[in-house]
Amino acid sequence: MPSAPSSRSHVVIVASEVVGRAMAGPGIRAWEFARLLSRHCRVSLAIAPSVQPPGPDTRPDFDAEIRICCDPSELRRLAVEADAIVVLGTMLMAYPFLAEVGTPLVVDFYDPFLLASLGLGSPSRAETTEHYRRAHLLGMRTADFMLCASEPQRDYWLGMASAAGRVNAWTHDDDPLLERLIAVVPFGLPAEPPTHTRPVLKGVHPGIAPSDKVVLWGGGIWDWFDAPTAIRAIGRLSADRPDTKLFFMGLDRPNRAAPRMSATDAALDLARDIGVLDRSVFFNDWVAYDDRQNYLLEADVGISLHRPLLESRLAFRTRFLDYLWAGLPIVATEGDVLGAEVKARGLGTVVAPGDVAGTADAIRTLVDTPTLKARYAPQFAAAAACYRWDVVAAPLVEFCRHPRTAPDKHSLHRVPVNLAPISRWEATKARLWSTQPRGPIRRLAHSVARMMRRP
Repeated sequence: MPSAPSSRSHVVIVASEVVGRAMAGPGIRAWEFARLLSRHCRVSLAIAPSVQPPGPDTRPDFDAEIRICCDPSELRRLAVEADAIVVLGTMLMAYPFLAEVGTPLVVDFYDPFLLASLGLGSPSRAETTEHYRRAHLLGMRTADFMLCASEPQRDYWLGMASAAGRVNAWTHDDDPLLERLIAVVPFGLPAEPPTHTRPVLKGVHPGIAPSDKVVLWGGGIWDWFDAPTAIRAIGRLSADRPDTKLFFMGLDRPNRAAPRMSATDAALDLARDIGVLDRSVFFNDWVAYDDRQNYLLEADVGISLHRPLLESRLAFRTRFLDYLWAGLPIVATEGDVLGAEVKARGLGTVVAPGDVAGTADAIRTLVDTPTLKARYAPQFAAAAACYRWDVVAAPLVEFCRHPRTAPDKHSLHRVPVNLAPISRWEATKARLWSTQPRGPIRRLAHSVARMMRRP
């Protein structure tokens, strides 16, 4: 049951990724949600059994406890005791009891994993996509409140909510705009400006001189990104601008259990093949979260390039916010929400997908601009003020301070939906169907699938 208004609600945030010194986007989001909510609520940051636990030296610098749940029963007990639960949508497939204990549930859909999975270079892509579809649907059906990262994302999730039976008379009467059902809570940035605490790149990292111009790739190298265009652009510049260096902040993911994506090895191979590895292009393991400001402040340009995929239309690049935080002029691929922000707010230059020459020219123009960061400072200050965590996450804070059950929960049984995990047969069928060319084998697979569905 929700807490009385005079008490501090107990909020359990279930981390879906590693938290601590080295974090990727989902871990950062859980960490920063915990930081912000701790000002208003009692917060437990729960580490589920399937998530790599943080190191023993991981202690929040805010008033929240880290609860390492060694088995599902511990996580269940914590969920039962809570006044509200915040969880990334995909975690519900592993721990469906989070949606069954009766605690008001916030499901975070900031990352449309289904669309991202379509860009994976993986033989199990069809199975992965079906898993994410079911995870999204489970979250849609059971959430009392949902989060997304942008207005285009909200349109996407409203469509799925309609199909899942959540756009109905009860939710409409509660709020005709359905903002009490699905709210926009993008990634954010700290209210305090970054400060440089130690030299990390210029004159320190081997191969990067004090006078070099550093182009920073702010996160990991995922399959839906376009690291090859960035590498080739630097290779193109290296002939007459050998002082321009590209530095990748993240190579191997903080979650060591997660396999390395194919794009990572492809980027390393390309840099080696064209002769720029450790000369003009440098790869780092992973920068600690509390050390990232030093890299951002020493860099001259931030770069974010992606492939022309459906995922890009709805993506919200998490490390883009670090560029805003540090006032780092940006080169970005057009076609996503943040690329549009770069163009509209004058934060740098947008380029067409895969345009090596255009990317090289954009980098050259920026690094050749005198007093580059000072020239862009007013635009960045205005943009950063809009994306502070305490600003963007206000809808989440309001819900967690006064948890509520969605008004249509009593009616959801009227729209049955198959939420069972994908079976071994379905996974095999999906792989056969996606890998076989059109022809006799595919027709046979289709016939067998029809027979299997018969009673």
